[in-house]
Amino acid sequence: MTVEALSDEAILRELEPVVERELERHLKTAKEWFPHEYVPWSEGRNYDGLLEGEAWAPEQSKVPSAVATALAVNLLTEDNLPSYHFEIAVLFGRDRAWGEWVHRWTAEEGRHGQAIRDYLLVTRACDPVALERERMVHMAQGFQNDNPGDAIASIAYVSFQELATRVSHRNVGKATGDPIGDKLFARIATDENLHMVFYRALLEASLELAPDRTMQAITQVVKKFQMPGYDLPGFQRKALEIAMAGIYDLRQHRDNVVMPVLNQWRVWDRDLGAEGEKARLELDAYLSEIDAAASRFTERREARLARQAARQG
Repeated sequence: MTVEALSDEAILRELEPVVERELERHLKTAKEWFPHEYVPWSEGRNYDGLLEGEAWAPEQSKVPSAVATALAVNLLTEDNLPSYHFEIAVLFGRDRAWGEWVHRWTAEEGRHGQAIRDYLLVTRACDPVALERERMVHMAQGFQNDNPGDAIASIAYVSFQELATRVSHRNVGKATGDPIGDKLFARIATDENLHMVFYRALLEASLELAPDRTMQAITQVVKKFQMPGYDLPGFQRKALEIAMAGIYDLRQHRDNVVMPVLNQWRVWDRDLGAEGEKARLELDAYLSEIDAAASRFTERREARLARQAARQG
């Protein structure tokens, strides 16, 4: 059997020394932090209901509508952690270094949803009733890996997804206009970046192990990439609102997420077989397509903003 034809189980075994090395590096690099320190508790007050406090109203939110939408989407995406844990535990297993990583990653991710929810509720940035209802719908649907049974494609996906999440969190933190919110989301973004570095290193090792198969997986993932929250109610409308606000759009996805990871992997410089080269050419063509699409969107957004400014002026 050639290396390219190894089973997923064999691929994961081959990658285990890299997992051990990257887990050790991660544990040395990751900094301990506490979600409660990033929440302005003194701003909080009771809501209506059991404690007969003040009902939420839109004017209580200090952030623009698009920012509130982005905050809610980021939180709801983090909320589905039980499904994400299940998916990677099934894929990677719960033994040895792989299992240690699965549990460590889950523990670190768990802080994100906790901190974001506390921040949003205390600052009244979003409607708490709508947020809870959407959480119930989203978690009841669960999450399924788009690449079941394909370890290499799954690792490629999370390499891009972790960086995309980092960019989204960092941008929404800045967009809050709140120094505390900015610090919170910067802290979360740091975690996401470390997770990306872990997965990126695994995929780079896979490129050395099975270059053609890995190049095919990369192309497959880039072409059909979707964020974990794509099945949220009204996600397309919300994604457009977020993109129009400049928090996360196709240009940022291509230039700040996809291209840096591909360049780190040196995908353009590697020696590939016929199948790998075919996938690389397909990837290159797709990147040109989304480059053009991103430019068109940016032009339309700028024109729309100019019209709005003219009406207001």
